[in-house]
Amino acid sequence: MFQIASWHDAFASPVTTMLVIAVAAVLAAALCVVAAVSVIGRVSSALRHELWLRLGSWVLLLPVMIVPVLIGRAWTIAVVTLLGILCLREFSRATGLFRQPVVVAMVVAGLLAVNFAALDHWYGFFVAIPPLTICLISVVSIPQDHPDSYIERTGLGVFAFMLFGSGLAHLGYMANDLNYRPIVLMLLLCVALNDVLAFTVGKLIGGRKLLPLTSPGKTISGAVGALILIAPLVAFIAHHIFIGTLMDRWWLLLFLGALVSVAAQAGDLMLSSIKRDLGIKDMGTILPGHGGILDRYNSLLLVAPATFHLIAYFGGFGLDQPVRLITGP
Repeated sequence: MFQIASWHDAFASPVTTMLVIAVAAVLAAALCVVAAVSVIGRVSSALRHELWLRLGSWVLLLPVMIVPVLIGRAWTIAVVTLLGILCLREFSRATGLFRQPVVVAMVVAGLLAVNFAALDHWYGFFVAIPPLTICLISVVSIPQDHPDSYIERTGLGVFAFMLFGSGLAHLGYMANDLNYRPIVLMLLLCVALNDVLAFTVGKLIGGRKLLPLTSPGKTISGAVGALILIAPLVAFIAHHIFIGTLMDRWWLLLFLGALVSVAAQAGDLMLSSIKRDLGIKDMGTILPGHGGILDRYNSLLLVAPATFHLIAYFGGFGLDQPVRLITGP
């Protein structure tokens, strides 16, 4: 189940090779730029320190994202599961949900179950778990006979499961497809690039704020610029991934690209809304220069299910692969 793929299998798709080389090149270029800026000394020491922290975090984050995708489907799903648990932990601590252990336990159970369904390649179970888990979250705290804050704890539990359990698990389920590596890598890398481009274009052009009370640093120019740049990039990469399939239509590929950019920015703004409501800057401090795990991976929470169902509608995931690998006969 957790066998490590051979080098040939890991890089069977030329798109996978292209994406990994592109990441290595971008990291090398960033290292040279930050080093040059540090030597020249045209930026403040505080900014120089922040740049090195952010670069160091990316050097750590990118292998953590890419290596499991390359070495096998089970490893990919395992890392997605771990990511969901870590995001839930940060969310629970920030919102106070951790004070409701019964609800949290049910959220964790649903999260593990939906990722198990992905690992088992059992789509019927995968789509049945969310409504069943929501029902259980809604009733699990009732026997405690504490109606006070019922709506709050139930709402937080359902919200957490849908984001960190069901939502993220769609990324793991993609690994059941024989050609999952370039798809997942494309999403991971373009989501990260979308964030960088929105920041860069916004700083270069400036202009009106997008949602000043929700995220004061984001501008309309940054959001539109990221959309304009990411949509054709995703379309170009996806064309080479889905060539010869129903997905390989220019308007559909551009729609996929736009969906990645819009959903990524919506996920980021969603987390910003949560943090503003709570009165905090970051959800955690585990990543130097990036805040917490949830601060870094918030965009995937919406991108994963949105792109999964678009691609699945036109081609499906793993339809020609064995199903019920664990529970089947």
